[in-house]
Amino acid sequence: MVFEALKKLINGSDIRGIAVETEEQAANLTTTEVKKIGRGFLCWLTEVKNVETKPMRIAIGFDSRITGPALKEALTEVFLKAGVTVLDAGLATTPAMFMATQFSETDADAGIMITASHLPYFHNGLKFFTKEGGAEHEDIEKIIEFSDAEIQAAEPGIVEEIPLISYYSADIINKIQEGTGLKQPLKDLRIVLDAGNGAGGFFASEVLEKLGADTTGSQFLNPDGYFPNHIPNPDNAEAMASIQKAVVENDADLGIIFDTDVDRAAVVAQSGEVINRNNLIAVLAQIVLKDEPGATIVTNSPTTSHLKTFIEELGGKQYRYISGYRNVINKAIALNEEGVSTPLAIETSGHAAFRENYFLDDGAYVVAKILMMLPTLKEQDKNIGDLIKNLKQPAEAQEARFLIEDDQYKTYGQHVIKEIEDFVNETPGFEKEPDNVEGIRVNVSKTYGSGWFLLRLSLHEPLLVLQVENDEAGANYLVFKKLEEFFKRYSRLDLGKLSAILEK
Repeated sequence: MVFEALKKLINGSDIRGIAVETEEQAANLTTTEVKKIGRGFLCWLTEVKNVETKPMRIAIGFDSRITGPALKEALTEVFLKAGVTVLDAGLATTPAMFMATQFSETDADAGIMITASHLPYFHNGLKFFTKEGGAEHEDIEKIIEFSDAEIQAAEPGIVEEIPLISYYSADIINKIQEGTGLKQPLKDLRIVLDAGNGAGGFFASEVLEKLGADTTGSQFLNPDGYFPNHIPNPDNAEAMASIQKAVVENDADLGIIFDTDVDRAAVVAQSGEVINRNNLIAVLAQIVLKDEPGATIVTNSPTTSHLKTFIEELGGKQYRYISGYRNVINKAIALNEEGVSTPLAIETSGHAAFRENYFLDDGAYVVAKILMMLPTLKEQDKNIGDLIKNLKQPAEAQEARFLIEDDQYKTYGQHVIKEIEDFVNETPGFEKEPDNVEGIRVNVSKTYGSGWFLLRLSLHEPLLVLQVENDEAGANYLVFKKLEEFFKRYSRLDLGKLSAILEK
């Protein structure tokens, strides 16, 4: 029973659960479960990853969540009994925890980040790293399989406190200075940071200000695991509205927003224009294609059709792949191994990984690449927004998620996706897009305006996700109305979201 309960905590390539009991949900990721997972991690490191260092060195850090310190202590207790040298990073970020395995000052054999990204305060989770990179889904399954292992050394381990964020900040500063050739490339620039009360507040004083920036107007820099101001998520409308407002009110040259553990980021132009999702991909595409014309960029599947045109006009290629940041990153790695030069993997959620940076999804590194451009843009009397002026923006973009009320939700969802193909073939103005590997993507025209829709199965939830985009205002309604005819055939789909769209 314990093993099955732990298996339910697997969320893609990490662990996530309820760390604080609420009225609606019992806690299922407490110190008890974390100790078991810690034992499994140790066993996995020795049995699967063949880590032979004596004593083994494991770094542990946490974001601002209220349960982070207690879960760290639970892991520490297990590791000390096993004779491990625990490198206590304290408040940290997910990218920094990987870099703890790379920095000579820390030289960790492995790292654990305690975080649940942008989820509400009562959640928490674990992400795992070795010197080779982040754990995969199958690695997490193995860790859970080993959770009953007991490793006890003759001599207990020790704890070393490490200033990991200081090392990480210095590394980022060095990269920006090398990239610009300037000691203070941000001098005379006002840059506003919104850390959402997560772990990224350090970036204002430890990076931006040391590079010469004026950070007046920065907000929510203090860590607060209750996230009292807004969800720390660059893909959230409320969060983006908050940083937009701060940029405009402070007449800033740039706004930056991180998620809780700083593996994702977005920026806001001087005008208040949001640079996230497709816009962020477009900006980063320009950076890599300037250095490497003709290169391929891997994205997840729900990107605008206009992005493909934009990338191709820059001389590059877009490879749309299955959603999930590990899927996108792993595809980029595979393409490089096949001889297809692929310097960037990025999801619309903001997860972005550069080949030159270990293919690590690192929000601070994404921002660093953008900051490197600012001195040149300023000389040209331009700003970040100018870089995407040729990216056509759709008139409408909407999403509806349908709960699948069936125990075998994946089978049911795949059945719906398979059957909609016949409906598409029978509908004038609908045409299946061949360049797609996830669900079904359909181009719409004639009666239905000019755009597309994508129907795919959610990675981790019992949901069918429908995304619809159009260049003609009002035409999305016609697409949704037509699709209603099809979806009404399926009694196990909750169509409440679709009804809400059609009633507006």
